[in-house]
Amino acid sequence: GSRVLVTGAGGSIGSELCRQIASQDPASLILLGHGENSIHRIYQELIHAFPHISGRLQCVIASTANEARIDQVFAYHRPQVVFHTAAHKHVPIMESNEQEAVTNNVLGTYNVAAAGGEGGVERMVLVSTDKAADPCCVMGATKWLCEEVFRAAASFWAGTSYMAVRLGNVLGSRGSVVPMFREQIRRGGPVRVTHPEMTRYFMTIPEAVRLLLEAGAVGKSGELYLLDMGSPVRILDLANDMIRLSGLEPGVDIDIEFTGIRPGDKLHESLTSVSETVEQTPWAGLSIVHRRQCFSREELRDAVDTLRHASDAGGDADVRNTLVALLPGGLHRAERSRPVTLGPTGR
Repeated sequence: GSRVLVTGAGGSIGSELCRQIASQDPASLILLGHGENSIHRIYQELIHAFPHISGRLQCVIASTANEARIDQVFAYHRPQVVFHTAAHKHVPIMESNEQEAVTNNVLGTYNVAAAGGEGGVERMVLVSTDKAADPCCVMGATKWLCEEVFRAAASFWAGTSYMAVRLGNVLGSRGSVVPMFREQIRRGGPVRVTHPEMTRYFMTIPEAVRLLLEAGAVGKSGELYLLDMGSPVRILDLANDMIRLSGLEPGVDIDIEFTGIRPGDKLHESLTSVSETVEQTPWAGLSIVHRRQCFSREELRDAVDTLRHASDAGGDADVRNTLVALLPGGLHRAERSRPVTLGPTGR
């Protein structure tokens, strides 16, 4: 019965959020995204799967980085609940596109948070990532700042509840290893793995979204939540399993090649940083991450203005330097390895 807006509605998490929200009979569901094709795709899927709410679905093509446009959207549609998933997420690409990473992720998040607070939105949920824990890459640094934006917004606009939810990798999301490995297997190999010991936390998209919805329903304003991602998975084991599940044998039918750790990647992700502590909640699958508040309201405004100026007037180097200066301890050092091609079995 609520008016719900999802940013990044055409993405992997955003589209699954739309599916699960549509099943809960919302008063309206606003699908906001920058790419018209992905928005059209999820809109067509929803009107066929949920014909009884087809008249309540609205497609909005907009960039969250466009402050005036976002203000217009919120004023017109008056959402009560907002899930903010829109972000640039590909680590190596963002390492050399610092301006766009900051503009889309940090400034876009600030625009959405501000529009929600000024527009009287009841609850807002930010989707964050484990790469925000002790970030060693531009994308992780921007998502750490996004978390801070939502935490500070809780004191800006007391009438709106702001929750940030951190999760690891989701299986099958666009650009992730599962569809990439599937395509490489379909072509006959090789399956390319960055490093034989690299691990990641994984969760299925439907399960991650179910917990995001739960966090949005029960969460307390200003809190940072963490999804229970289970134990980390070795990417090499995942590659071997996918080859075997395709009826093939690694090293016999399909080769595995190691390409080296990419710029900005960690060998092992951590769900929390060394300065954060985790508290269990009464809700299965959800924990609270505690860390000190790094910015006052005024300091956050100054930080956003500084990033905006660097993005508008400077180059990528200026943006990176500004970004690093805002993080306690700067960017953490990531592991490095030379790109190599090893034996066919990958063992």
